[in-house]
Amino acid sequence: MLGWELVAVILAIAYLLFIMRESIWGWPCAFVSTAIYTLLFWNVSLLMESALNIYYMGMAVYGWRQWRMGGDNHHQLNIQTWSLQRHFFIAFVLLLITLVSGYLLSHNTQAAWPYIDSFTTWASVLTTYMVAKKVLENWLYWILIDSISMVIYTERGLYLTALLFAGYLVICVFGYLNWRKTLVGESATKTSTG
Repeated sequence: MLGWELVAVILAIAYLLFIMRESIWGWPCAFVSTAIYTLLFWNVSLLMESALNIYYMGMAVYGWRQWRMGGDNHHQLNIQTWSLQRHFFIAFVLLLITLVSGYLLSHNTQAAWPYIDSFTTWASVLTTYMVAKKVLENWLYWILIDSISMVIYTERGLYLTALLFAGYLVICVFGYLNWRKTLVGESATKTSTG
């Protein structure tokens, strides 16, 4: 499995680098990488992570479409931000879903780290949607998710994947700064032409 893990890691890095640059080519990389990870996570009993990667495959198709077609209204999809109230609501909902799915996993399966695995899974579901919609704060969510995931993957023996997530942390910082700079530039352009 080490060879497949390496392929998945390379494609996952390519995905994030393309997305950071707002390139549509990140989505095909994401699709193949997550297909491989679906099987890898299943083999090490990270059931929620395996299920999450099936979702990622679907989101890779959705993200490709959103970025290619310009979002729901077929106009250029620009970077946006969400309100603080929306983020508080999201945190509350994530906590509830995490507690329920963590409880179900801990009492009905042999899943490793059921509550932590549930949190990273559900937070990743939301954050991937945020990437597809070009929500700036996705990068901040990923920093938290990736930090926690590094610990889980190290404990389960997926060392290359843990290393990948360490690299993700660095890329997420640059991704946030890059998208923020673009957002500020777009805002300045609208102000000067409006």
